[in-house]
Amino acid sequence: MYYPDEIIEEVRSKNDIVDVISGYVRLQKKGANYVGLCPFHNEKTGSFSVSRSKQMFYCFGCHEGGNVITFIMKYENATFSEALEKLAERASITLPKYELSEEQKRKAGKKNLLLEINKEAARYFYYQLRGNSGKHGMDYFLKRQLSEETINAFGLGFALPFGDDLVKYLKSKDYKDADIIEAGLASFDEKRGLHDKFWNRVMFPIQDINHRVIGFGGRVMGEGEPKYLNSPETPVFDKSRNLFGLNFARSSKKDYLILCEGYMDVIAMHQAGFKEAVASLGTAFTSGQANLLKRFCNSVILSYDSDGAGTSAALRAIGILREVDLNAKVLDLKPYKDPDEFIKNLGREAFEERINTAKNSFFFETEVLEKGFDLKDPQEKTSFYREIAKKICGFADEVERNNYIDAVCERYNISADAMKKMVISYAASGIVRPEQTIKSGVKKADPAEGRKQAQRLLITWMSEERDIFDRISEYISPSDFTEELYRRVAERMFDSFNSGTPFEAASLVSLTQDEDEQKEIARLFNTKLTGLNGLPVEIDDVRDKEKALHDILISVKTASLEYHSQNIGSDPDAIKKVLEDKKLLDDLKKTKIKLGGDNRHG
Repeated sequence: MYYPDEIIEEVRSKNDIVDVISGYVRLQKKGANYVGLCPFHNEKTGSFSVSRSKQMFYCFGCHEGGNVITFIMKYENATFSEALEKLAERASITLPKYELSEEQKRKAGKKNLLLEINKEAARYFYYQLRGNSGKHGMDYFLKRQLSEETINAFGLGFALPFGDDLVKYLKSKDYKDADIIEAGLASFDEKRGLHDKFWNRVMFPIQDINHRVIGFGGRVMGEGEPKYLNSPETPVFDKSRNLFGLNFARSSKKDYLILCEGYMDVIAMHQAGFKEAVASLGTAFTSGQANLLKRFCNSVILSYDSDGAGTSAALRAIGILREVDLNAKVLDLKPYKDPDEFIKNLGREAFEERINTAKNSFFFETEVLEKGFDLKDPQEKTSFYREIAKKICGFADEVERNNYIDAVCERYNISADAMKKMVISYAASGIVRPEQTIKSGVKKADPAEGRKQAQRLLITWMSEERDIFDRISEYISPSDFTEELYRRVAERMFDSFNSGTPFEAASLVSLTQDEDEQKEIARLFNTKLTGLNGLPVEIDDVRDKEKALHDILISVKTASLEYHSQNIGSDPDAIKKVLEDKKLLDDLKKTKIKLGGDNRHG
């Protein structure tokens, strides 16, 4: 559903963020803000902050942040429209329905049509399974020990062993050939004409997180290739950005999800009470699926087959999950191949015990790595230790790195000093490339991050203390913010301040549907000065604050001048702008920024 910006802003502004979040999280007043335990990651000390003045929330631990709409989306696992409708109802606002443009209508109409066709096909498969013609398929599911309740809950079905039965059914419903093909349910060739994509298969409807059927997976009955067949990519089905079972698992109260390889694994686990199970869609696990998981959990337990192919798939998935900052663990399913076999033979309690003792993904990797070395041979043992050292270099956080060094040394009886020297040596040599270079155990500062930090600090300070803008506006403009997102935010902020209209930081979050951008906008208004220990520092002394502000301004202006000088080209206006900015920077260096008084030179 389309809603214009003014309606979105009305709903947001009439739902005080402190009042709303207090219904989900226990908050305590601390200074100007409210603080509590973050609902999006496990913590013992509250780092979750809610600001009534900014109408934003931000967690200094996991960096989740946004406004009241994004909070509901994150907490309730809701879409933007669902969150907006929930908050509109809370504020007794009736959301009007707006006409879409012709192009919007065409796209929406096509997607709705394809979803309608998929829904009709799912209904067809569902009834075929339960009829006389579907006995073969039903026997398969019953042999797999699925209950009638489970078969119905997942909408399982059967495609008859004929080449065009579904096509005939859909055409009888007045759907056009081209649309049936575009929905991924039929193909056309000169020999057979229009014919079904799926036949003689038990069918698994694939649903998006809103329970809409977007595609199908089918397992062939008896001999035949391919054993499993999935719908092709369509305007409503993107394999790399959906997961089987997520429409059910999103409602799980667990802080983790279990990632399986196959549809039957997920279904068997749900039947056994493990509602947090999902599976990739007949393809290798992707970064798009990892980012989707990140919306709903903090960690992922891999429940892949225990054979060689399953181990390789698990190793690949661990790397992808690590890239999106999701913790990973690995289930030990031995002596059985997959979760379905394990649960059937050892039962629910035994499987739950395996979940509770799931292996740390790093040590799963080292155990697989260990199998390639003869640790009785001193040379191979040394080579094995070197490979571990290279892997430890991948941890950017020094505390985490040292924790793994200690754990590895205890497990493999290695000297901690020797392993630490080996890690530092590999990191410094550039053989591996961790996110932060390690030298003598100290992280090397990232100049680019330093520039962004200064820009974030400046935006935060201006949003919290309006008079700072008046003191610095002659030196700083939106073009000085070198990050595109920061610049867009600064333009809104400067326009508001210059026109004298109230500035609503929270409204900026709704300008984008990109989750990463929403979190970064929240971070822009919640950045604090930090000390050498990395903890926030509060500056009470006015002179210290003036000096800190002056240093931030110099940093922002210098970075801006460097950025625009590198991209100057031969544009006379651009050259003039750089020269003007150079003079402003020189003036700024000679100026003492005074808070509450006139700026002074010298």
